[in-house]
Amino acid sequence: MALRHAVLAALLDEELSGYQLTKVFDLGVANFWHAQPQQLYAELTRLEKDGLVTGREVVQDTRPTKRLFTVTDAGLAELDRFTAAAAKPSFIRDDLVVKVQAADHVDTGTLIAQLTERTAFAQAKIDLFGELLHGMRGERSEEEFLRHGERIGPYLTCLRGLAFERGNRDWCERVITVLRERQRAHARH
Repeated sequence: MALRHAVLAALLDEELSGYQLTKVFDLGVANFWHAQPQQLYAELTRLEKDGLVTGREVVQDTRPTKRLFTVTDAGLAELDRFTAAAAKPSFIRDDLVVKVQAADHVDTGTLIAQLTERTAFAQAKIDLFGELLHGMRGERSEEEFLRHGERIGPYLTCLRGLAFERGNRDWCERVITVLRERQRAHARH
């Protein structure tokens, strides 16, 4: 997947400025695609040049003029082509996993501290996804929202992000437990 597809998907619901797009990425899209703000601005420029989005200037009284972007018919066609293409499987690429691979030969105290930090990060993301999901569905049950909601794509991607972060948290907690038990066993001998 190219960044362009993630940007096009993020612009489907409403017209956004580059700044607003960075916020949308931080809250929702980042659970499946990470990009720096400067990458997003550069991609918007390319997408507009390629005719996949259109931008319009909005003059503001007390703030600088801003550009709002929306997906064009050509952009929708590009998303349709992208959706029709076979999806490649994803792979874990994580520094912390490499560190755990070396657990038998490195300072496990440092490793436990990093795992504890990652656990807290994952829990914060879990909490955020819970809030986002509730905000999208309102007072409806998840089943009712998924059956009758107007736009379920962002909801479903947040569910994936939630599952991912729960998996991260649970794995980190398990590794911490194993490493601590091994530390205690080693200290007894």
